Amino acid sequence: MAQNTQNIDALMAEERTYPPDPEFAAQANAQAGFYDQDPDEFWEKEARERITWFTDFNALKQWDRPHARWYLGGRLNACYNCVDRHVENGLGDKVAYYWEGEPADERLTITYADLQSRVVKAANGFRSLGIGKGTKVAVYMGMIPESPVTLLALARLGAPFTFVFGGFSAQALGSRMVEMECEYLVTQDASNRRGKASPLKPIADEAMDMAPTVKHCVTVRRTGSDVTMKQGRDLWWHDVVDTQSDDPASCPCEPMDAEDMFFLMFSSGTTGRPKGIVHSTAGYLVGVATTHYYVFDIKPDTVYWCAADIGWITGHSYIVFGPLANATTSVIYEGTPDFPDKARWWEIIERYRVNVLYTAPTSIRTHMKWGAHHAEQHDLSSLKVLGSVGEPINPEAWLWYRDHIGAGRTPVVDTWWQTETGMIMVSPLPGLTTLKPGSATRPFPGVEAAVYDEQGKEIAPGEGAGYMVVKAPWPSMFRTLYGDDERFRETYWDKFPDAYLAGDSARVDADGDFWLMGRIDDVMNVSGHRLSTTEIESALVDHPDVAQAAVVSRYDATTGQAIVAYVTLKEGAEGSTEKLAELRDHVGTQIGPIAKPANLVFSDELPMTRSGKIMRRLLKDVAENRELGDTTTLADPSVVDELKQRSEN
Repeated sequence: MAQNTQNIDALMAEERTYPPDPEFAAQANAQAGFYDQDPDEFWEKEARERITWFTDFNALKQWDRPHARWYLGGRLNACYNCVDRHVENGLGDKVAYYWEGEPADERLTITYADLQSRVVKAANGFRSLGIGKGTKVAVYMGMIPESPVTLLALARLGAPFTFVFGGFSAQALGSRMVEMECEYLVTQDASNRRGKASPLKPIADEAMDMAPTVKHCVTVRRTGSDVTMKQGRDLWWHDVVDTQSDDPASCPCEPMDAEDMFFLMFSSGTTGRPKGIVHSTAGYLVGVATTHYYVFDIKPDTVYWCAADIGWITGHSYIVFGPLANATTSVIYEGTPDFPDKARWWEIIERYRVNVLYTAPTSIRTHMKWGAHHAEQHDLSSLKVLGSVGEPINPEAWLWYRDHIGAGRTPVVDTWWQTETGMIMVSPLPGLTTLKPGSATRPFPGVEAAVYDEQGKEIAPGEGAGYMVVKAPWPSMFRTLYGDDERFRETYWDKFPDAYLAGDSARVDADGDFWLMGRIDDVMNVSGHRLSTTEIESALVDHPDVAQAAVVSRYDATTGQAIVAYVTLKEGAEGSTEKLAELRDHVGTQIGPIAKPANLVFSDELPMTRSGKIMRRLLKDVAENRELGDTTTLADPSVVDELKQRSEN
């Protein structure tokens, strides 16, 4: 899988490295020798340290490729591990969540005792409707306290769930409920979005018309928006939950087998049949609790903020189950980072004295575009670790993040993982790993990652790019695709006989550090030259005037494919014919003349989902002058119309 890797080579050659700070290293959770542990011994030790078992497991794992089973014979409950045991251990008064609504005056401090009370009442309410062990439930909500409460209550009852991101369309929600055969739906009337109510219940109504298996819909009244309540089917949360007992003994945690299905996470942006990724109970919980503890250097007094949405796997793993399993204090914010102004995130960090911030590169680059002066107005000295998730982070954003948000001293942990992996797979460990801007560095202990060529041979460090693979099972790996094990085998396991195919391209440098280069299908063939969109985006963002860049290809009769770049400039920079030529030349200098974009479009914004991911599929539709695909997940659909107009001019 030969790719043009000159830009990555140039970054490696710069040898920008940041060794651990000795003072930080002395107190870090991960100490010398941490990487040298035997994988099986490591995962057995962590399972006993991180998790409380109702019945101890009698075997670590069973591997019948591609199917893995972990912690065989063990019985546990995720809700008990995330809530009840902490209260029993005297941590009831510890804060579980600082919740802040988009209106800045709406704030809640939820202790672990408060959380237990809310969860038990919700579980009793759900049980009164007929939800129990094995009942399949869909959740379609925003970032309100009832979201984690719902997931924990369902876990308490042993009811497998699928949480559908609150920005998805009725078609997306309905198809997922049909695929899982959900009997219940939990939603809310609307979400707060830039000062306005963004409806959810009307979309849920349309989705339920597609899903005849749904018996009841429980709706949280969040904004007071007018909604239709269908008699016999629709119920208000406060009617179902608020009058219930909050005595934990009234609703004991259901003992679950280690391999019982915990939840389904459907792949986003799916057309046709949704791809339901199955996660089990014990392996998932061990994986997310362990990685959360070490990657973010969690201490008993840590205040942690994962600025993602609970509706994505990042939110499941690192807003709900990982942090709560570790009895961590977390922040949840309901709204957008620019409401009522662009300093909102930094106000939140200052207010709660946040120690760890975990967010996406697109969010970091958006703040770069807005300017560092918004952060400089606030005291961010509490920050100790900065994290990145969702896509490879370009070195310029990495450095800006460290220098302007971390005051030039804070470790940046650039994490690589997937919905399918459940947990972080490759990441620096703060206080132990030498950091490199743009590199996710080393596989987490117990993870055997590698890079393969087209023939399935491992590529030696420093010898080029190839397919990112994992050569051995890990606890939180997905177990199959729901109802389609054949697709599971074909998609992830058929290409290489001895490894999981992640679908990403990567290379390993001479030091053994991993550099992720984007999806395998994010590779363009221009006049026979294979070019990575990630490298061209990195080259563009390397220019001092560029805040964001997204690169796609379009058909070209001469070259096969042509490069189209969409660029957002930083404040103070202006798009012009001269700037266009300057940026094309800059890419040519960074990578080579073949990588110069054939088209370059300036835009004030790029089309992003509400979770901050650039929707390159829509950009490709614009580039190819095709009818636009589904835009329901966009934060601002008008952005695409603007891009279409600018592309035509």
